[in-house]
Amino acid sequence: MRLLHTMIRVNNLEESLKFYCDALGMKLMRKHDYPNGEFTLAFVGYGDERDSTVIELTHNWGRSQYEMGDAFGHLAIGTADIYKTCQELKAKGVKVVREPGPMKFGGPEIAFIEDPNGYKIELIQTEERS
Repeated sequence: MRLLHTMIRVNNLEESLKFYCDALGMKLMRKHDYPNGEFTLAFVGYGDERDSTVIELTHNWGRSQYEMGDAFGHLAIGTADIYKTCQELKAKGVKVVREPGPMKFGGPEIAFIEDPNGYKIELIQTEERS
């Protein structure tokens, strides 16, 4: 078994696709409208769905806002240079809600950004900095 995808509901699909594809560099794997159910699914990620976990963006037609629950934590993305990544994302207008730096109780350097829907995304330094 393996993890296939994580689904999140989005307020505006085009705005979310711009964030995940343009700002974060993911690829749109597939997108399909379901007129009878009045929703659209778009799958985005860094690698092919056959061997990589992706994010399913669900847009329910006629709905433009959701309540953020307190059970969901965040998505996480690894990056080789967290400081450079945050600079580049800020230049693209991405909201950095926790600047890069070491975790309070030890561990890798992390940062948090926020997508257009308010979902938190943790960026984790994956390589040693020199």
